Amino acid sequence: MTRPIAYITNPLVRHSAERDPEALAKAAGDPHAAMVILAGDLPVLRAGEPGSSLLPASVLSRLPAHQEQVFLGILGDRPVVATLAPPETAELFQEDPAFAVEDLRSIAVRGLVPAEELGLLAMAKSLLDWHRRHRFCANCGAPTAAAQAGFQRDCAACGAQHFPRTDPVVIMLITRGDKCLMGRQPRFAEKMYSCLAGFLEPGETIEDAVRRETFEEAGIRVGAVRYRTSQPWPFPSNVMIGCIGEALTDEITFDGEELEDARWFTKDDVRRMLEGTHEHYMAPSPIAIAHHLVREWVKD
Repeated sequence: MTRPIAYITNPLVRHSAERDPEALAKAAGDPHAAMVILAGDLPVLRAGEPGSSLLPASVLSRLPAHQEQVFLGILGDRPVVATLAPPETAELFQEDPAFAVEDLRSIAVRGLVPAEELGLLAMAKSLLDWHRRHRFCANCGAPTAAAQAGFQRDCAACGAQHFPRTDPVVIMLITRGDKCLMGRQPRFAEKMYSCLAGFLEPGETIEDAVRRETFEEAGIRVGAVRYRTSQPWPFPSNVMIGCIGEALTDEITFDGEELEDARWFTKDDVRRMLEGTHEHYMAPSPIAIAHHLVREWVKD
């Protein structure tokens, strides 16, 4: 069975537009609330097969201290609150077999929680990471305070309001007839190739970002571009915009800095990569949007 793209399912009724100044306190104080705890950037899970990131409210009593909290929303009739704890808190849970502490990428790859919790975890991680990085005002440098149930930070010194940001990234499968273009970076797993990708620049359309990034990374000119799908990518807070682009040229050139290699693959190559039977190359991880793009291309 084909695995769904990771992090795209989030069953919460979000509370990002919450206006009640007491909403976070009420949710955090509800004994029936579900708590999502991150020790630094590591989620704390209830151990199991699968486990769960939704912990009882009583788990807060195990924490010697915690930092920012965010009222994420409602799941069924339970409020869900994300809590940032210091990184060293992970040790308290690692010593208890009832819990597990893992990085979010490993949680998705290993299926340590139900698929519908991955989007919820992505949301929690991105928001808490934003709080951790934005405790001072970018306008005047004064300390900021969390507001709007954790979806805003306010500066009392200059009156500036700060909101969580998501950085858009284009990720594209470039095709030419029955071939597709993929590359690999030095940090990739051995033999793995994936779609090219890059950040959208200010004042740039998605289509032009696909064309620019492909030419910069591989020297290939691209014509028509079609949007296919998207994926939240909480490392730290991106949205991957998946596209298909039609190449106008064939000759690949790359400088060896961003890419270690880039090459054209046939549909037969990609089928065997997806099946894990190719002698020399591997497909992108099943949790990634790149895997979905190449799998759908092979079906066409």
